[in-house]
Amino acid sequence: MGKGRYFLERLADGAELSGEPMPGQPVVEIAGDRRVLVENHRGILEYSRERIGIKVKYGVVAVCGCGLEVIRMTREQLVISGRIDGISIQRRG
Repeated sequence: MGKGRYFLERLADGAELSGEPMPGQPVVEIAGDRRVLVENHRGILEYSRERIGIKVKYGVVAVCGCGLEVIRMTREQLVISGRIDGISIQRRG
């Protein structure tokens, strides 16, 4: 972990902002069981109708379900639709 990141995390904790994402951190929003928005992604690592793996700063966010598809993808945001059964986070290292 870089010194700058550690400092920003401590600063956020001290200011009681730990619930707010830090700049550049991935944000995952779930809309019911049909849509997922991932902000600050770094691309798609795995893509099938049952599982989509999204690279993020600290690892992979995996969305599992049925009939999954990426309906919008920009440099900042990725939107997945289909029946969402689960979302997991796999950290590097």
